[in-house]
Amino acid sequence: MANADAAFGFVPVRHMSGNAPRTNQYTITSGLAENIFTGDLCVLTADGVVTPHTATEVNNIGVFAGVSYTASDGSYVYSEYWPSGTVATDIIAYVYDCPYTVFKVQSAGSPAQTNIGNCADVVAGAGSTTTGQSGFELNGTMAAGAASCKILSLVDSPENAFGANAVMEVLINEHLLKDSAGI
Repeated sequence: MANADAAFGFVPVRHMSGNAPRTNQYTITSGLAENIFTGDLCVLTADGVVTPHTATEVNNIGVFAGVSYTASDGSYVYSEYWPSGTVATDIIAYVYDCPYTVFKVQSAGSPAQTNIGNCADVVAGAGSTTTGQSGFELNGTMAAGAASCKILSLVDSPENAFGANAVMEVLINEHLLKDSAGI
């Protein structure tokens, strides 16, 4: 059976230490004119705020897991995604930021056993404003050089196999909290 072509972003599956993955709190600039979806790879800007990863950035801080804020009408909001242009206060972005959190993510390419240990950048696909779910996936180009993610393994699941749209386990390789890319 062929793998489904349905990008879902980065989903935490475990931590290399054996502990459960957990989030830390960051903030987002009020009025940020970009959506950030649950499962999106994020970067930390020079201003200390979270924005979605684009292209091949290396200052990745982790994976977005939702946001809470006080809306302009004074109501408290928790959302699976940050809606573009939202004006708010008390903004708390929840981010899986440990560089040793293992994520599952779909590949836009056709990974093979020989790609284990290689690296791949990411493709920032469109997320869903209905579900708040990311559209991120691994780039189809996988090589030994440095890139956003380090490929650890194929996700062990009956409906998953090496080949087109395979779901892989990865670490964020180019991570702001690591001293250099690699594991």
